[in-house]
Amino acid sequence: MKKEEIELLLSLLANPKKIAIIPHRSPDGDAMGSALALFHFLKKEGHLPVVIAPNEFPVFLAWLPASDQVVIYETEPDSAFNILKECELIFVVDFNALSRTGEMEKALNLIKVPFIMVDHHQSPDDFAAVTYSDTAFGSTCEMIYNLISFMNKTDVIDIEIATCIYTGILTDSGSFRFPKTTGRTHRIVAELIDIGVENTKIPTLLFDNCSYASVQLLGRALQNMVVLPEYKTAYISLSQKELDEFNYQKGDTEGIVNYGLSIKGINLAAIFIENKDEKIIKISLRSQGDFDVNQFARNHFNGGGHINASGGKSYDSLDETISKFKQLITSIKI
Repeated sequence: MKKEEIELLLSLLANPKKIAIIPHRSPDGDAMGSALALFHFLKKEGHLPVVIAPNEFPVFLAWLPASDQVVIYETEPDSAFNILKECELIFVVDFNALSRTGEMEKALNLIKVPFIMVDHHQSPDDFAAVTYSDTAFGSTCEMIYNLISFMNKTDVIDIEIATCIYTGILTDSGSFRFPKTTGRTHRIVAELIDIGVENTKIPTLLFDNCSYASVQLLGRALQNMVVLPEYKTAYISLSQKELDEFNYQKGDTEGIVNYGLSIKGINLAAIFIENKDEKIIKISLRSQGDFDVNQFARNHFNGGGHINASGGKSYDSLDETISKFKQLITSIKI
């Protein structure tokens, strides 16, 4: 982060302000962790922060401190918009284009206050007064720690802030397995543990807290997996009927796409999930090696993200979307 940007950030935060903190639509552990870490930090600094999520976050994140205070735009649009109109500053975390907030984008475009972006995805849009964007980091939560450090405020980090930061680092690093997990990542985590983060309890809350129905849904997803060894690809599909059969709740399909990459010789994994209400097919893509799923999603499926982890969507039917995907992978090197 450039010196002049740090100075501008400090000047924007010099006096108590009403501040909105916005994660992306369908927020994951890193989005909610970074938003709530900022919430607790700004509150300790004398500000009046509010986290406004575009839609509901997964139930497995409901234990995060102050998650019960998050305003959901999708269910309370008028109330959320009134909060936004009163805000003097807006933080956007873990995304870099307002379109990633879905319907909330219209409201955000009407708000004429400074935006501060903290994000680790590629190709940020130019809408923020302060942009802290760096694809070298494996999580936005690690960047939130850095942001606090840039302001010489790490002594403010308490157990609540540390817990939120740890959660985002843990989830977006694939439990510290992904390539962007560095020595500094581990040193930050060590500091968080020294503060009191329950590093043996949090993974259980995140990953070993499933309903019976969600485990059954995982079984169906694995039954549906198709492996195309000649293209080093595996994909999974789940129809709306199958989601309904297993009482799908938000978050139940989190991480399922990664099972494809656990198969020897597979470099590209995808999952296609039908959403009848939104009339889309939600797509998650994962890769290992040099295949860029960010560019693949941008070019073909209205999405983007990271080189090895991206998402997208299709307005075609489930069968048509899968057919398009299969045609595309026959003509590229994976």
